[in-house]
Amino acid sequence: MVLLSILKKLRRKEKEMRLLLVGLDNAGKSTILSRINGEEIDSVAPTLGFNIKTFNYADYVLNVWDVGGQKSLRSYWRNYFEATEAIIWVVDSVDKMRLGECRAELQDLLKEER
Repeated sequence: MVLLSILKKLRRKEKEMRLLLVGLDNAGKSTILSRINGEEIDSVAPTLGFNIKTFNYADYVLNVWDVGGQKSLRSYWRNYFEATEAIIWVVDSVDKMRLGECRAELQDLLKEER
């Protein structure tokens, strides 16, 4: 059903999409966005709340919401689901100690109703 809604959105003239970038704290979400945007990534501060970056790609306008991953903010992730076409889950694969926590949070996220 999600794929169908994305396909319908692609047919619209507007072609604006909202993407949600989530994952544990210090996974690299903000760094990825900065890199895509051509910004310096010498030091990226933790995201408190959320940041929105808008990108133009082909005929599309992509609004990417970078949501903070701190434990105290995770219960608020569901508040960002409304009008979101896709969720991008970011994993720090180098941080082996947190892969279990990462998996558990992703499973909890997938259980949420949209």
